[in-house]
Amino acid sequence: MRISKFQLAIILSAILVGIGGFWLWQKNSYSKEILKLEIIAPSEATMGEEITYVVKYKNNGNVRLQDPILIFEYPAGAVPTEGEDTRITQSLDDIYPGQERNLSFASRLFGKEGEIREAKALLQYTPRNLNAQFESETIVTTVISHVPLTFELDLPSRIEADQEFSFALNYFSNSEYPLSDLRIKIEYPGGFSFSKATSSPIGESEWNVGLLNRAEGGRILITGSLRGEVQEAKIFKATLGTWKEGKFTLLREAIKGIEITRTRLLISQEVNGSSDYIASSGDTLHYVIFFKNVSEKTLENLFLVVSLEGRPFDLESIKSDSGAFQQGDNSIIFESKSVSRLRFLGKGEEGKVEFWVNVKEEWETFSEQDKSFVITDRIILSDVSEEFEVKVNSSIEIDQTVYFEDEVFGNQGPLPPQVGAPTTYTIVWQAKNLYNDVQNAKVKAILPAQVSLTGSVFKEGEALTFDQASREVVWEVGDLSAGTGSFKTAPSVAFQVRLTPSVLQQGNIAQLIGEVRIQADDLFTEQSLSAVDSSVDTTLPDDNSVTAQMGVVQ
Repeated sequence: MRISKFQLAIILSAILVGIGGFWLWQKNSYSKEILKLEIIAPSEATMGEEITYVVKYKNNGNVRLQDPILIFEYPAGAVPTEGEDTRITQSLDDIYPGQERNLSFASRLFGKEGEIREAKALLQYTPRNLNAQFESETIVTTVISHVPLTFELDLPSRIEADQEFSFALNYFSNSEYPLSDLRIKIEYPGGFSFSKATSSPIGESEWNVGLLNRAEGGRILITGSLRGEVQEAKIFKATLGTWKEGKFTLLREAIKGIEITRTRLLISQEVNGSSDYIASSGDTLHYVIFFKNVSEKTLENLFLVVSLEGRPFDLESIKSDSGAFQQGDNSIIFESKSVSRLRFLGKGEEGKVEFWVNVKEEWETFSEQDKSFVITDRIILSDVSEEFEVKVNSSIEIDQTVYFEDEVFGNQGPLPPQVGAPTTYTIVWQAKNLYNDVQNAKVKAILPAQVSLTGSVFKEGEALTFDQASREVVWEVGDLSAGTGSFKTAPSVAFQVRLTPSVLQQGNIAQLIGEVRIQADDLFTEQSLSAVDSSVDTTLPDDNSVTAQMGVVQ
């Protein structure tokens, strides 16, 4: 087939256009590899340690790069040092051929030990004389090599089915950087029934820890029971992490199993003859611990250990006829050589051990939150353990003092007092409460027949009332928080009385006010508490300006 001149001209034109286009494309072609982009960062870091990401970029070409925009993304779980967003978009100056620049981004990494944290950088730009936008991207990874946090599940390895037991979550921070927004979560196995916890949970399985500085920590004690088959393994899993902007970052986890065992021994106890005794300061506690063999076999050569815990315990006072202990130690050991039932305990047989220990008259408190005291004894018998708690009542006090010389009312009248002549005195009551919050506190005392109120009262709290028939003075104190009179100011009231001695009192000492009593309800133990202070007569033992002779009625 012959090609006409017209067709040949079209073909030649197309070839020339293609060659020209190829030449122009080759002239204006650009490789994004000409821009070198990299991030320099440490390959490993300790959790909470501040690290710096250095983003480096260089134009290795011979064309200016216009309108560059850098996008930097911090790793998941990172906290930027300057508090910026975790994704930074920044416009840059044009990048000329051969020009190299650096940008720095500092942050702290948070996460689990061994986790890899990835930072990204993206640089968008337009080469001069081109309309197309190019971009270069790079990443860098850093491994969290160490997490300076201790997080443990303190859980027994074996437990009897349906028996209540306690276990603990212990946490402690050794991080140089304060850790905030911390939360603990625990996953219970099937068959676990939650009973209580020492710290108030969210639901039954989460706790807000809040802020932990270096060398700070805590302990959460959880109590419950577990159902299951004998020799069945149950797995508990606990996690410690941070909540930030609706995201949970895991820092530590603890996993531990517990085996369901067959009941061999039952343990119970009485304190001062009661299974639910409530102790008071100054008490002597008589512990009797009972143990019974409920297995099908005879048990031989058992040992029993009792560990005592609680600030109110006076550990120097421990006494036991059959138990061994070191003076001041908190454990008592009962061995089979001293207790016959530990040496041989037949099927269905029961034994017991006993000891005595005192509750201190007073013990230290440190803050308003330091209250609601319990004393705990943990019993370990062979491979069985039980823990018992005894609540301790608060200690309330009322101090009654009487003065002639005072700066409140300015008392008047003869001293020594005289028959038929009125002499006034100032009575001061002060209420104290130490260990638990109490409510409905009330103070009462009786005035003798020759003593009357003048009506002058200098008070904190409610006014006094007086019943003329019973001659009872009553002060409604109300609620008293723990530590009142210790690290918190104790409320007080002062009131003036008038004594007009009778002829029958001449030559004698006259009573000014009878025994005073304070009563209150303990909110923790739900017990009614009371305390007294002695009556006061005209010898005024608290007024140094008055001698005993000046108290005798003339």
